[in-house]
Amino acid sequence: MFNVTILKGKDILKFIIVTSIIIIAIIIVFKRLNKEKNNEIVTKNLESGIDFLSEKMITSSIKQILPNVQTENKNNIKIEEKSVLEDILKNQIQAMNQLEDKNEKNEEISDEVKSDKTQEDNITLAKTGLTTEVITQDPIPDNANLEYGNVKIKNQTTYELTEEMLNPNIVIENKNIVLFHTHTCESYSSSEKYNYTPTGNFRTTDLNFSVAKVGTELENQLKQYNYNVIHDTSYHDYPNYTGSYTRSLETVENILKENPSDIVIDLHRDAVGSRSDYAPKVKIGDDEAAQIMFVIGTNEGGLWHPNWNQNLKFAIKVQQKAEEMYPGLFKPIMLTKSRYNQHTGKFASIIEVGATGNTLEQCLTSMKYLAKVIDEIMK
Repeated sequence: MFNVTILKGKDILKFIIVTSIIIIAIIIVFKRLNKEKNNEIVTKNLESGIDFLSEKMITSSIKQILPNVQTENKNNIKIEEKSVLEDILKNQIQAMNQLEDKNEKNEEISDEVKSDKTQEDNITLAKTGLTTEVITQDPIPDNANLEYGNVKIKNQTTYELTEEMLNPNIVIENKNIVLFHTHTCESYSSSEKYNYTPTGNFRTTDLNFSVAKVGTELENQLKQYNYNVIHDTSYHDYPNYTGSYTRSLETVENILKENPSDIVIDLHRDAVGSRSDYAPKVKIGDDEAAQIMFVIGTNEGGLWHPNWNQNLKFAIKVQQKAEEMYPGLFKPIMLTKSRYNQHTGKFASIIEVGATGNTLEQCLTSMKYLAKVIDEIMK
């Protein structure tokens, strides 16, 4: 036994035309209502109502337009009406639901783009000519043992630094900038604005509260000055702290394959084990900003590092300008025996922003002044 569906050509044409009109009308109504939605509950009710309405309208249309459709078997015995029209109805409703999902996805993407654009528009650039003073309470001695002009250096190596080694006579041609974090989970003291629950001793895997957030602020600030910035927020110290520098080296080397850059910055928070409340700060105008410190590695630890002196010159060049514009923004440069992956860039460095006692707000504020200084030396 088999079924035969009897459909008149005229009826089929009517069905297709009316169904298409209904579907288009429903889509238009849905779009308009969706734009006026106030909350998630209203949206769900609208969608549910439209789905119900669309099915009722199409079903009613089928009954009115195709009253004579029937299925017969070989012996002309009438059987239950089902089949082709129900399949068409299901396909049309399914297509509408897919279209609605696509529209929702597009709206989400649009909202994200708007959010990013709003964030960029809200960035405040640093002003110059402001009064600056260090306001650190109970400061830890910097133990600087060398001065070059207005720059202090804490030399922890056995190298005797000559005038030629200290003179920042460098030319920065490749102005791409790579930012990353060997210790991505380093975080700061909670504040009213940035209140979080640490997952360790001033550590968190939440990138909205860690040093990675500070890196994002520096990235956004530098982009306002039209620099190409690649910011990587991969975890290198989680779930295992040991091996952080090995993992971050792999990350940086992979970035540099696609984005050749001379300036490579590993952004950290200073880890002062003896003073969890230590908060090195500087007041610039009305802003309270965390102090910053360069840590420059050398080859004295035995690892290949032919360009450490260039790294040092870069740090001195930046800090000289910072002392002119915002004296006290930087603590003395720390020159160490370890390499810290700084062989990866012609002008590579660790920059430590604040310490455990600083708030995230203070560290974010520092980045607008650091970006301004970097822009000045690149001109």
